[in-house]
Amino acid sequence: MANEIIIATDANQKLATRPTSPETRLANPVPGILFLATAGLGWAVFGSTIGTVAGALGFGGSIVLGSILASSIRMAAQWEKGIVFRFGKFVATKGPGVFFLVPFADTVRMVDTRIRTIEIPHRQAITKDNVPVRLDGVIFMRVDDPSAALIRVQNYTQAVLEYAQTALRDIVGGMTLDEILADRELLGQRVEAMVEHEIDGWGLEVAAIRIQDIELPEDLKRVMARQASAEREKRATITKAEGDREAAENLALAAQKMATSPGALQLRTLQTLDSLGTSPSNTIVLAVPVELSNALKAVPELADALKPLPNKNES
Repeated sequence: MANEIIIATDANQKLATRPTSPETRLANPVPGILFLATAGLGWAVFGSTIGTVAGALGFGGSIVLGSILASSIRMAAQWEKGIVFRFGKFVATKGPGVFFLVPFADTVRMVDTRIRTIEIPHRQAITKDNVPVRLDGVIFMRVDDPSAALIRVQNYTQAVLEYAQTALRDIVGGMTLDEILADRELLGQRVEAMVEHEIDGWGLEVAAIRIQDIELPEDLKRVMARQASAEREKRATITKAEGDREAAENLALAAQKMATSPGALQLRTLQTLDSLGTSPSNTIVLAVPVELSNALKAVPELADALKPLPNKNES
């Protein structure tokens, strides 16, 4: 269990196992050193009488004793735990470091307690609003209680993966497409909560479940693209209309201000001429001078002033 990894294939959705690389296990030099020391001690004691039966038996016994002692010493890395079984019954959890086994009685299974990643292959599911989607994700899991994980579950990695796939389909079936696309983190949290509830008591801890990719049908993608384009067009039209309204309000306020200030229109005209005169290619023609416009505005006032006053006697 500790020296296996999970490979998920999208073709048949089956799990296969293969041994991990030797670099994941630490070398244990203690058994070899103990065996050589025992054999050397036997040679030192029985080497001179190796030609006799007693000497041969003594040297052979030292070799056998060294082999037994070497097989009883095991070493677990910092990230490993050794589950010891005595005549098939669980007795203790050993490690990390060097520990001893009872020869011919104890067997040990090493369990990796580091966080491992399990890939959730692409699975098709139907959303609440009857839209088919394909999703994949990744599970971050660690072994919290090695003895429980090894004894209660035959293959805890495969079991967690199957639970996660089932939970993913159930959660997607209760959410609409818009909810899934808007908050995929919420989808992962719901799947994680369901998996944690199911594996309670297995000695496992699910650190997180993340949704990586969501695949939609091509025709639905085209419809969503047209919808997004229409939404952008709508926002652009509204923004332009609001800009035109604000510009009209500002122009009306400017016109009122200029009407109350006699020289404001003339100053504005001069500013416009100054901005146009920066380029020598521009030709400015004033069809109606500003002074003439002001004189025409004063004609009604002059006419009112020249009207004869009404005679009081006539009234």
